[in-house]
Amino acid sequence: MSTKPLYLGPRLKRIRRELGLTQQAMADELGISPSYIALIERNQRPLTADLLLRLARAYKLDMANLASDERDDYARRLTDALRDPIFNDIDLPALEVSDVAASFPGVTEALLRLYGAWQREQQALAEQRSAVPGTGASDPVGEARRFVAARRNYFPAIDAKAEELSDEIAKAGGAAEWLRLRGVRVRFLPPDVMMDAVRRYDRHNEQLLIDDTLSPSGRAWQLMQHISYTALRGEIAGVIRGESFASETAAQLVRRALAGYAAAALVMPYDRFARAVDARRYDIEALSGQFGASFEQVAHRLTTLNRPGQERVPFFFIRVDTAGNVSKRLDGAGFPFAAHGGGCPLWSVHECFRTPGEIVTQWVELPDGQRFFSLARTVTSGGGGFGRARWTRAIALACAAEHAPRLVYAAGADPKAVEATPIGVTCRLCHRAQCTARAEPPIGREILPDDYRRGAEPFSFAES
Repeated sequence: MSTKPLYLGPRLKRIRRELGLTQQAMADELGISPSYIALIERNQRPLTADLLLRLARAYKLDMANLASDERDDYARRLTDALRDPIFNDIDLPALEVSDVAASFPGVTEALLRLYGAWQREQQALAEQRSAVPGTGASDPVGEARRFVAARRNYFPAIDAKAEELSDEIAKAGGAAEWLRLRGVRVRFLPPDVMMDAVRRYDRHNEQLLIDDTLSPSGRAWQLMQHISYTALRGEIAGVIRGESFASETAAQLVRRALAGYAAAALVMPYDRFARAVDARRYDIEALSGQFGASFEQVAHRLTTLNRPGQERVPFFFIRVDTAGNVSKRLDGAGFPFAAHGGGCPLWSVHECFRTPGEIVTQWVELPDGQRFFSLARTVTSGGGGFGRARWTRAIALACAAEHAPRLVYAAGADPKAVEATPIGVTCRLCHRAQCTARAEPPIGREILPDDYRRGAEPFSFAES
């Protein structure tokens, strides 16, 4: 056996956790104090020959494997990791790498764990991209969302023109009358005549046809959508002029997003809406009544209030169905919702389907300590007649905790003192060990066998 001291702290800690033992339990079985176990695990004391023998006998461990010097193994693993091309431009002498592994095993373990997580995540994302149909592995939905996010979901030219048109429409007595003055007749027709369309523009007869089963806010929205595609065509084209998209689908999705933005700006002009938001303290239902818009339309419009000098609370917005599919996502608050895969089941956006139509609020805290306030509610689309398909989705808004007291939903609360639900981005990226709601282990962590111990959580994790 080697005569040099054996510092096997991380290895001893892994063994103890794999056996499901506390430091106290292991100390009792080995005839030493728990504090001495803690010192060994932190590499502040070496593992003596006598203790090594007791350890091997007590837990029937292979003596040769247990006694092997872990420092050489750390140095090798760290050297292998640092060969990755991402580190090519950094001068990393072998002696320095060896010194780090020998002198700072805890830091080495942390670096190896971080590198392992990064490597596995890259592999998972690569596999996901390779599954996208098409040789270019294009993601038009993601491309459109990135386009909007890069501009903070604020398009000043569209807002300015929409405010001007909104005044004209109000003076004319409404959108239908404004269109009539420009030679377009608005007609509301039954679904069978509309042939499954909710809006159709008949250019030959200069008629705008709209499904008569839509709600008042739905009718108004379709009128404004038509005005967006016609009267704001130049402003929309100006936003995407000179842009290059990977596919025609991505270009159409961006154009559709901009038309929706313009419609919201027509229904809820920036200055008037921003003043109302302050007066109503972000009460979405009250704002819906004031502007004749739906809950979803108001929630969406709240994410666009980013005019320099006139910004309001920055929000993250998401719309999901009961299966967890994300059909709309806008991030102005830095809320790290997973772009791929399922979100955290502990977030209330997935629970509000149980209380349809009610606003559910929640304080949440991420693993890094960031706190957010969220509100969620279900919204219903479709229907309008017996036998017509109807579907329910959930809408959620989230803002940084420090902004929450500005909202009527969190009036008087102290963001630092309230109890928050611990959530993660997604199970694959969340390293919270004590989570009974976990669906799968995180990228970069190996799970422990459950032959001898099964915890309350679905998985127990190895150290690296």
